[in-house]
Amino acid sequence: MEWVPGRIPVLECLRAGKRKAHRLKLAQEAAGLEAIRALAAGIPVETCPRAELDRILPDSVHQGVLLQADPLPVWRAEKWIERSVPPDAILVALDGVVDPRNFGAIVRSAAAFGACGVLFAKDRAAPISPVAVKSAAGGMEHLDLIEAANLVRALDLLKKAGWWTAVLESDAPDSIWKANLTGRIVLIIGGEGKGVRRLVRQQADFRLRIPLPGKVGNLNASVSAGIALAECLRQRDVHTTDTGS
Repeated sequence: MEWVPGRIPVLECLRAGKRKAHRLKLAQEAAGLEAIRALAAGIPVETCPRAELDRILPDSVHQGVLLQADPLPVWRAEKWIERSVPPDAILVALDGVVDPRNFGAIVRSAAAFGACGVLFAKDRAAPISPVAVKSAAGGMEHLDLIEAANLVRALDLLKKAGWWTAVLESDAPDSIWKANLTGRIVLIIGGEGKGVRRLVRQQADFRLRIPLPGKVGNLNASVSAGIALAECLRQRDVHTTDTGS
């Protein structure tokens, strides 16, 4: 079992019902928790000093709320790729994103923009930790988490299954605003500092950049992911409108 920290992550965990919840710990002075209490009906609820919650997760901002639950389910990439997905599905793949806050923020954006999952390597990746879960603000409860023993092989299998793959890089030759991101698309986001590995880059169908006219020439991985996901969604909305007119 693991601890889910924070009001929004706990609320979304209870709403989604993706994993079994076992007990809820609330700080004595915590207020405004009516929605959480209502969803936690049937789960043991303990009210305790905030210091006890601090001892359980000393490195997490728990906001006076901790939920003990089963671990998040994680798919094996080979099994997930066999699943049936919509023809315009969006998948985010992470290559070397090791910062748990960046990982969580990317998952949050992916869930918000309707991506079906986040793919990451078994090694060279941030763990699904309480810090990442808190940063995801409930996003991990609403999409598939997919682990690949070999990310390059997983991307190759996705391409064979009909997915297009696009790497985001600051020095890429093509602008994301001019790319066709409709259809099944995998957005590949590189890690902090090192970016996307050469073998992953070579695997991609497209290399895309987000044009930056300002004085700063690069963006945080989670910001880049959010912009790319928004563009994917915009193109789908436009495509749907055009088709129906």
